[in-house]
Amino acid sequence: MRRLSQLRARLRSVTITPDAEGAFDDARRRLAERPPRSERRIDIVQAAAFLAAAGALLVAAPGAPVPVGIAVALVVALAVLSRVEIDLALGFAVPTELAVVPMLFLLPPAVVPPLVGAALVISRAIDVVAERRHVDRLIRGCCDAWFSLAPAAVFVFASVDGVHPADWPWWLGAFAAQLALDTLVSSVAEWLRGRRWPRLHVRELCVVAFVDGALAPIGLLAAAVATDEPLALLAVLPLGALIAALARERKARLEQAVELSSAYQGVALLLGEVIEDDDHYTGEHSRGVVALSVEIAQELRMSERDQRLVEFGALLHDVGKLRVPNEIINKPGPLDDDEWAIMRRHTIDGEAMLAPVGGMMHEVGRIVRGSHEDWDGTGYPDRLAGEEIPLAARIVSCADAYSAMTTDRSYRRALGHEMAVAELRRCAGTQFDPRVVEAAIVVVGRTAAPPPEALVLARAAVAAAA
Repeated sequence: MRRLSQLRARLRSVTITPDAEGAFDDARRRLAERPPRSERRIDIVQAAAFLAAAGALLVAAPGAPVPVGIAVALVVALAVLSRVEIDLALGFAVPTELAVVPMLFLLPPAVVPPLVGAALVISRAIDVVAERRHVDRLIRGCCDAWFSLAPAAVFVFASVDGVHPADWPWWLGAFAAQLALDTLVSSVAEWLRGRRWPRLHVRELCVVAFVDGALAPIGLLAAAVATDEPLALLAVLPLGALIAALARERKARLEQAVELSSAYQGVALLLGEVIEDDDHYTGEHSRGVVALSVEIAQELRMSERDQRLVEFGALLHDVGKLRVPNEIINKPGPLDDDEWAIMRRHTIDGEAMLAPVGGMMHEVGRIVRGSHEDWDGTGYPDRLAGEEIPLAARIVSCADAYSAMTTDRSYRRALGHEMAVAELRRCAGTQFDPRVVEAAIVVVGRTAAPPPEALVLARAAVAAAA
């Protein structure tokens, strides 16, 4: 058991493909931890800027009476609704529009941003008391309230007062301004906190925008009725409860996905360790193939899930050699026909070992089986050709060949980088997919062709320092 936990710990440090489940797990775990000093400084600056902007809007807007009862009720409602988090990989969507939209119509717009900030701080304070969130993350409530400034400013500028159908262009403008400001501020903050590319963050915000767009009309209807009957605001509570139930179901599924992903990773690394223990060359060679394969997959702009399949396929492409006698694997010279017949079964044996695991490992097994197929159909074991061969298997095949050519073997010295690249070019269109070869040459040329093992060590060092 201790060895398996050590394997999982090592895998977390060297896994080099994107992992949405792992990102979700990490984001959830970090809530209870104190944020780094640099992150705290960013939060303080962002919160102070929000308070300054909210204060400026209050000063600029003409004073108007605030219905205290409705204001308190909406702050409490928003604090409750903001605890309903629809989990995404690195964040969450919240049904805040059910309370924020009525705020904009039933209260003076200039007071809405500070009230939203107060409600979000109250919501996070509950987690702090329950020890689910570190107290230093409490200020994030003000940081997350930036979205409310834009629609409030539009309403102040347009003198929107109450629900009047003629104001519908301003309603749309307010919503568009909310999305734009939220995207800008949160993207900058994510870049400063974790150097996360805005393009990835904006993709996630599309889900948030969809949730906000779907719930805003309901908040508008509640505000229209509550103008004369304030108790009508209670009508949004059943919908909030329904969303909370669905959010809990999604969270449970994501937690299951995290556990399943961890299990797959544990199986893959455990088998990789067994390969290395059984044959040192094969183990080191497999690690080199992993690094180069993933670099090629990224160069080809494969999806995150496909990159993960490439990584597992590369890690386990030699797993079937566990059934090949060591005297054949370590033979100091060329193999004879009978020995080659045994060796060529290792892709079939590898698939047979992985298929019973099921799920993702079944797909990895297909990659392992196809890792020695040739582009022109002369490979083994099934003589597949061209696009019949899974792309991940074509990538592993090319990376495997480059790693083998640039690694010392028992019967020959390693070839140089230039000779290995020349051989890849010569075999493009026959043994290898030409598109994969071009991507591989770009990858190995980008780093002046270091040994593939160096790519793994460098990435492990970066992961450990993060």
